[in-house]
Amino acid sequence: MARRQRIWITRAQPGADVTAERVRALGHDAVVAPLLAVKVLPDVEVDLRGVAALAFTSANGVRAFADASGERSLKVFAVGAATAQAARSAGFRSVLSADGDVEALAEGIAVRRGELRGAVLHPGAAEPAGDLAGSLEKHGVEARRLILYETAPVALEAAEAEDLARCDAVLLHSPRASQVLAKVLKAHPAPRLRALGLSKAVVKPLARTPMAAKAFPPFPLEAALLNLIDRRP
Repeated sequence: MARRQRIWITRAQPGADVTAERVRALGHDAVVAPLLAVKVLPDVEVDLRGVAALAFTSANGVRAFADASGERSLKVFAVGAATAQAARSAGFRSVLSADGDVEALAEGIAVRRGELRGAVLHPGAAEPAGDLAGSLEKHGVEARRLILYETAPVALEAAEAEDLARCDAVLLHSPRASQVLAKVLKAHPAPRLRALGLSKAVVKPLARTPMAAKAFPPFPLEAALLNLIDRRP
């Protein structure tokens, strides 16, 4: 039987609680302490003139767009199963997903550019994990960005940070979260803590941070990420 572990969940809410439930279902203790908070920008004008499709790189982007616009008939391209499911749950009927990163999504959209009669709109964060619009332009696809929210680091009290550093592993879903974690661990070292990231790009910001291990799954899916918990180095 696998050893019961204490797992730090760093992703922003509401996703953090969903991940925590999955961690507990595996028989581990989940500690929810997000390193990022999502702040939806008020009064954003959503201009869909000339837009043929939407591209989402996170469930947060889907939720922010769904709150800002009632449009649900446009074709949707999404990174990963979780983002695609969020789009379907929001009411979008035509949803295509690409497993991988922003570049993988751009390549998937480029393959279908002959079907598009207009631009691809990328609703997302003020500081996205990658430049989807730029990648699409390189593939010859007209693209625009729509900034709907921003993510801000969450300040941890010293005592809380020290307690979290004693967890067995920390789950990371974005490069931004890893950047914040690197700063936390600089002040509160955790050489026995394992960092489990959703992809290689996610764990990259921790390259110079002393930790017990840094691992990522072969596919950027949360189910694959959770499988890493019981795989000791």
